[in-house]
Amino acid sequence: MTPHLMPDLLLVPAGDFLMGAPDGEEDERPVHPVHLDDFLIGVQPVTHAEYAHFVRDTGHRVPAVYELPLLVTAGGDERERDFWNMARPYTWSGFDPPADRADHPVTLVRYDDATAYCTWLSATTGRAFRLPTEAEWEKAARGGIEGQRRYPWGDQFDAQMANFLEDASQRTIAGTTPCRRYPPNDLGVYDMAGNAWEWVHDWYDAAYYTHSPRRNPAGPPHGTMRIVRGGSWLASDLRMLTCAHRHKVPPDTYAYSIGFRVACAA
Repeated sequence: MTPHLMPDLLLVPAGDFLMGAPDGEEDERPVHPVHLDDFLIGVQPVTHAEYAHFVRDTGHRVPAVYELPLLVTAGGDERERDFWNMARPYTWSGFDPPADRADHPVTLVRYDDATAYCTWLSATTGRAFRLPTEAEWEKAARGGIEGQRRYPWGDQFDAQMANFLEDASQRTIAGTTPCRRYPPNDLGVYDMAGNAWEWVHDWYDAAYYTHSPRRNPAGPPHGTMRIVRGGSWLASDLRMLTCAHRHKVPPDTYAYSIGFRVACAA
C-alpha cells in the first residue's frame, strides 16, 4: 500500500434515510426509505493533483478535448466552439495538470475514466475503490441524516455554501474553485453541491424509485444514460444543487464541469 495515495475518507454509518424529494422532478419521486450498510466516501472530489498520479503511473489519457460528446455535437457548430473555448483552462499539457488548478476537482473525465481511476487506486492501495451509488451519494450529501434536507447544509439556499453560477453573464470567466473552499456538511464532506458534477455508479432509470430495492440499491443492470450529481460551478438553476437532483447524460459525456469522488466498503 502507498499511504500518500490514500484519499481522505469519512464513514457514513449504516442506517435508513429518505431518498428523493416530494417537490422535486418526476424522477426524484416517490420519496422512499433506503437502508445502506456502512460505507466510506471521499471527503472531497478527486483533484487534478491526485489524478496526475494515476495518469503518470498508467499512461491513461489525460483530461483534454478528444472526441466531442453527443451533448456537444447535437448543438451544432456554435456549441462545439463554445466547448473548446470553455475547456481550455482545464486541459492538461502532457502529464501536467493546469498549474493553478492542482487542488481543484479534476474535470474533463468520462465515466470510464473515473472507473479506471478507481481500478488503479484499488490496485495501488489494496482497498476496493469504486464510484458511489446514487443512494450512497445522496445519503452523504444530506449529511448522513435519516430525514429530508434540501441542500447539503439545510433547507434554505445559502450562496455562501457552494460554488455556483450566480450571474449567467459571468459564465466565461467563472470556474472551479479549490476543494474545501466552502464549508462541509454536518458529516464533514465537502463540495457536495456546486464546483463539479460528480459521476455516480448507477445507470439512469426515470422510474427506478418506484421499484428500487429497499437495501443497498445500486441502480438498474443496464441503461442508455448515466448520472451525475451535485450541480457544478455552471449551475445557475438552484434545483441542480439539491441533494435529490438526478442529472442524466449520455455515456460518452465529459465536460469542464464534471468530475467524481470515490467510495468503498467500510
